[in-house]
Parts: sequence; structure tokens; C-alpha cells
Amino acid sequence: MSESTLRPFHLAFPVNDIEATRAFYEHLLGARVGRAAERWIDFDFWGHQISAHVVDDRPSEPATNPVDGERVPARHFGVVLCWDEWHRLRDRLVEQGVAFLIEPQIRFEGEVGEQATMFFLDPSGNALEFKSFRDEEQLFAS
Repeated sequence: MSESTLRPFHLAFPVNDIEATRAFYEHLLGARVGRAAERWIDFDFWGHQISAHVVDDRPSEPATNPVDGERVPARHFGVVLCWDEWHRLRDRLVEQGVAFLIEPQIRFEGEVGEQATMFFLDPSGNALEFKSFRDEEQLFAS
């Protein structure tokens, strides 16, 4: 990829309850609400546009992939946060009693790609991962 200004991405995902989705993304995660209708809602998700669309059937159990001893949901999304911001979000989620799929932890400790990571589900069962690198140069390190 060429070196240019990072551009926002857009992601659309299925949800079952628009009000529970709004409460989760807006109030728990702090995402600003953009445009909305009866069956969809846009959020400013750390500068990216994510769109929740109501579906009538519940998504199936997500497939997983073994990574560093954990069953990581193969389909997930999230944000790479600054180190301190990741810890503040972790503390807020713990305080609010969020059930983690994968508990907040440091993965690949002492190795290339060392990162703080945590996984949890939104009210519709969509998996989210938030991660952080002490050294952001490690994001694409091999």
C-alpha cells in the first residue's frame, strides 16, 4: 500500500435489537451516533463509520481459530488503541461487568507483535477485539 493519510473505513454488520445496539456502542463504548433509521444506525467508531443493520434471524455461533492458546473468533472487528486508552477502556468494561470472550491480556509477550488484547460480544453476538501495542511499529511487524 502506498504511504498516504489513513482513510476511514466503513463496516456494516448485523444486529437484532437497534436500541440495545445503540446503548452498547454509544453509551458503553462512547461511539457518536450518526444517521439512523428504524432498522439501521451509523456510529463514529474512533473515526470510522460502522453501520448496524437489523436482521430478523440471529447470527450463528462464530467460527474460531486457535491463536496463542485462545479460541479467537474468526470474524471480528475493533480498533487498535493507544496503550493508555486501551487500559482505560478495559477498566470501564470491567467496571460495567462486560463478559469477555477472551479476558484482557498481553499476547505474544516478549515477542514480535507483543500486544494488549481483549475480546467481547455486542448484544447481537458480534465479536469485537480491542488491542494496543506499546510500540506501534509492531502493528505490521513480521
